[in-house]
Amino acid sequence: MCSLDVTRTELALAVLYLNKAEARDKICRAIQYGSKFLSNGEPGTAQNVDKTTSLARKVFRLFKFINDLHALISPTVPGTPLPLILLGKSKNALLSTFLFLDQIVWLGRTGIYKNKERTELLGRISLFCWLGSSICTTLVEVGEIGRLSASIKKLEKEKELKDTDKNKNEQYRSKLQKSNDRSLALVKSILDTGVAAGLLQLAPGKITPRVTGALGFASSLISCYQLLPYPPPKTKAT
Repeated sequence: MCSLDVTRTELALAVLYLNKAEARDKICRAIQYGSKFLSNGEPGTAQNVDKTTSLARKVFRLFKFINDLHALISPTVPGTPLPLILLGKSKNALLSTFLFLDQIVWLGRTGIYKNKERTELLGRISLFCWLGSSICTTLVEVGEIGRLSASIKKLEKEKELKDTDKNKNEQYRSKLQKSNDRSLALVKSILDTGVAAGLLQLAPGKITPRVTGALGFASSLISCYQLLPYPPPKTKAT
């Protein structure tokens, strides 16, 4: 593959990535929390960027609550333990509520909805919903990683896989990749829990605006990575 073909392929992947509203939202989120880290809650250019980007991001999330509402009423994967099902549905319900209330907050911040006190109250309730959904996600990921770990160990015993054979076994590689993806999602949910706690000022002495910004920026980078499209498989030269 010549350099022009490589460049064309990379640009096509970039276009595919940036065409996703979710990807643009996460890029804006990284800018928002990076600005919060730089401002540390102090007035200035960085804080203005933080506030304006936060407001702009709410447009990307219009009607997004439907996604988790659909997941809430959808059937679960057969064989999933009841505690994980309940945690997963709780996460969907809380996240859907957060996204719905966030739309009302957006209406209030833009001046369409005039009741400022209720806007602030709904904004705080929505953040508590996000905090709850992040905690539920953390518990779900811990449970799923445990299930995958047990499944991998069982597969190793059944197939009597050696270290040299593991990478050749498609089933083993698939489960290992799922475990890695779950581990990354676990890290992200833990970071998001810290961000929500920071925005709610539940521990202002420990989770300062700068800490909140750092946690949010790291979480945003993980989200951006998770949304990356898979490159096409390389073809062997003939």
